Amino acid sequence: MQAKYISYQETGSFSKLVLDYINDEEQLKAFYSYRPDMAGLASAIEHRNFPGDRTTLVQVLQDQYLHLQPNKSVTKNIELLGLDNTFTVTTGHQLNLFTGPLYFIYKIVTTINLAIELKMAHPDKNFVPVYWMATEDHDFDEINHVSVDEKNISWIQQTNGATGRLSTKTVAAAVTAYKGYLGISKNGKRIAKLVEQAYLQHDNLADATRFLVNNLFEKYGLVIVNADDAQLKKQFANIITEDIIQHNSAKNIDESSKSLEEFGYKTQVNGRDINFFYLIDNLRERLIFEKGKYIVNHTDISFTEETLKAEIESHPERFSPNVVMRPMYQEVILPNIAYIGGGAEVAYWMQLKANFDFYKVDFPVLLLRNSALLIDKRSAQNLYHLGFSLEDIFLPVEELKNIWVKRNTTAQLSLADETRAINSIFDQIKLNAYKIDKTLSVSTDTAKQRANHLLANLEKKLFRAEKRKHEMALLQIDNVKKRLFPNGSLQERTLNIAPMYVNYGEDFLSSCIENFEPLGGDFTVLLP
Repeated sequence: MQAKYISYQETGSFSKLVLDYINDEEQLKAFYSYRPDMAGLASAIEHRNFPGDRTTLVQVLQDQYLHLQPNKSVTKNIELLGLDNTFTVTTGHQLNLFTGPLYFIYKIVTTINLAIELKMAHPDKNFVPVYWMATEDHDFDEINHVSVDEKNISWIQQTNGATGRLSTKTVAAAVTAYKGYLGISKNGKRIAKLVEQAYLQHDNLADATRFLVNNLFEKYGLVIVNADDAQLKKQFANIITEDIIQHNSAKNIDESSKSLEEFGYKTQVNGRDINFFYLIDNLRERLIFEKGKYIVNHTDISFTEETLKAEIESHPERFSPNVVMRPMYQEVILPNIAYIGGGAEVAYWMQLKANFDFYKVDFPVLLLRNSALLIDKRSAQNLYHLGFSLEDIFLPVEELKNIWVKRNTTAQLSLADETRAINSIFDQIKLNAYKIDKTLSVSTDTAKQRANHLLANLEKKLFRAEKRKHEMALLQIDNVKKRLFPNGSLQERTLNIAPMYVNYGEDFLSSCIENFEPLGGDFTVLLP
């Protein structure tokens, strides 16, 4: 595949905060530690103070991979984590059904590529790409469906616990529906087999996701972490206790959020007084402090301060961080120097910097994941035939239609000259009226505005009439936009990997690896 790069600004799909971060705007510098470039990464490496237990990390990962039989690249990377000169580059994501939207794939590719680039820049050190599975998340409705061929495939299941622990016994119908889309081509059969093995031969969603993602990316040495683990949580126990009792994160994040809002940025997350859930079996519920006790919401479970401390000491795995404390947990147990996230993630991580500083935990480099649009041959041919460049496809559909009509009509559709002439006449009328009666100038202005409004409406009618003459071309524009921007959003936010893998197989993933530039700062357009 060939790649073309355009600025994020040109896509019109990214927030002001993300664009300002990319452009190094001064007002955001207080909300992160290092710039997302080689110099910033070098500083992060130099100053990284990792308090975690590497021996425990390696042992936990080896246990988690015990039945997976990882290849040499993954096995070696896990072992390297035991060395002081090894660092991680991490992305995190929910356990979406069949990998969910394409941007999940792009997050991992960005992570792998940054690890490769860092190894080239720092050959005396090791860099391990890590996918942190959000196994403790309990919002099943967010992850239980996938979009293929403009159809939703859903997994029907009731749960209130951590999704990583969710049994896969009821997923067979969704697997069958997904396989029906994949078809009988060589590529379709390969990914169908992987999906069957992942979801029908593993007992829970965490193991199923690990199997599938590992098979897609193991040759690049990707290490997959399930942090729903007592040994790993033990390293975080002191912060869990302090934060639940003292509500530090709530205060720190609230102050940062207010500061960001004063600069005109929209905040992504809201901290709570207690930013931890209680997690057991099929239950993950908020901890609330009421009437001198720590209560597990919607249950009869409660703790005094002393019994809470004892519970955290004995069972740290039962205390699950929410979205604002999970990043800190990650940085406590991984020797991490960079986090790869989407625009919303970069935004909410910036709300957390003050809290990291409070707990004296190093804040990683924040890197916006690569975004991409794959333009199939048919769509590319349509664009070129219509006279558009690749960049033009990001324009709103009506704007594209107007551009095409203006380029391809022989009629005069603009009334700009006529409007200027009429305004000049009204200006003369106003001057003459003013000489007769000063109050008449207001009436003249009103008449002028009415005339301008009538001309503007007439111009719109001319455009609509001309558009009706070019119905086929304008329909082509509609169809191209719908193919490349399903549901009116970026392709990566809706489509699953399935159509890409069926059409291009392993070449799709290898092309992403080859063409994504994690430090390039541009949007990637891929052409077969």
